[in-house]
Amino acid sequence: MTNACMFPWHRWRKVPQAIRKYPCCTFRGSVVALDLATGKQLWKSYTIDQPPAKRGVTQAGTEQFGPSGAAVWSPPTIDEKRRLVYVGTGNNYTAPDTPGSDAIIAFDLKTGARRWVRQVQSADVWNVTCVVPDKSHCRDKEGPDFDFGSPPMLVHTRTGRDILVAGQKSGIVYGLDPDKDGALLWKTVVGPGGTVGGVEWGMASDGAKAYVSLAGWEWKNPHAEGSVSALDLATGKLLWQTPNPAEACKDRRSGCTTAIAAPATAIPGVIFAGSVDGYLRAYDARDGRVLWEYDTDSDFNGMNALKGHGGSINGAGTTVANGLVYQTSGYDAFALGMGGNVLLVFEPEKK
Repeated sequence: MTNACMFPWHRWRKVPQAIRKYPCCTFRGSVVALDLATGKQLWKSYTIDQPPAKRGVTQAGTEQFGPSGAAVWSPPTIDEKRRLVYVGTGNNYTAPDTPGSDAIIAFDLKTGARRWVRQVQSADVWNVTCVVPDKSHCRDKEGPDFDFGSPPMLVHTRTGRDILVAGQKSGIVYGLDPDKDGALLWKTVVGPGGTVGGVEWGMASDGAKAYVSLAGWEWKNPHAEGSVSALDLATGKLLWQTPNPAEACKDRRSGCTTAIAAPATAIPGVIFAGSVDGYLRAYDARDGRVLWEYDTDSDFNGMNALKGHGGSINGAGTTVANGLVYQTSGYDAFALGMGGNVLLVFEPEKK
């Protein structure tokens, strides 16, 4: 089974009845530590304690297994001070639901031992058969698919305090205390969640604020607006929010939405965020005003003498280095029909 964020919905809905015969599911999420010099495995720890076992058969007679899922979809976060590694986990694929799903988990950096778990959504059992005609492997009471698709941010704030900030596909951002086993400090709703909504792939911070890109997309409501928000790290208070303009998709290719699934990028005074509608935008970090935008859904003559075309921006965020801004464009698994194949590089205009 796959994650809702990663699969083109309309293509999956055409998958033949062969999925009836798939024995779902035996996968469980894990973290592996490797020796940098040799590649030797030092430890491996699972997000679900117990291995999957046979749990019966479907109406089609196919074996079912569980518990499963709780995948780790993003890079782990290292806390050298506390000698911990943090991961965000996804939903369970099959029952029973487990406390390691839709959670932030802290593992010991040296041994891989589980130190603490902070689950924020229980009973989230979901897989992609819940949205296709053949629902053989979908639980009768399906969960909302509220993964942590983005890595938790360990931020050393300007007040001298450390805080773990975690954005979920529910559209909620959590502030957790790393000194108290992930105790909840605050939580803030920034927008609608969904199977491919909420916070998808990451956030940014400058030590005073967290900057959150929101997909706002749900397969039942693909025209929901995305946005960029700023939260006060100390309190979680929403300081500003800038929705994507709905007219950005006017006269565009099919599959265009104003969702912002790619993570925001922060540099002093400016926030960059690429959108599924193909635009790369720069926002004023103080108030969220759009300072600049560029339509990447365009034709380009490449440096390698080949022609290219941009499209949807998703997955990877904007990279800023040595005074240049780098952006890939053309990821169409989220916006079918807005594929492309370019890497764009921007530099400040010379006055």
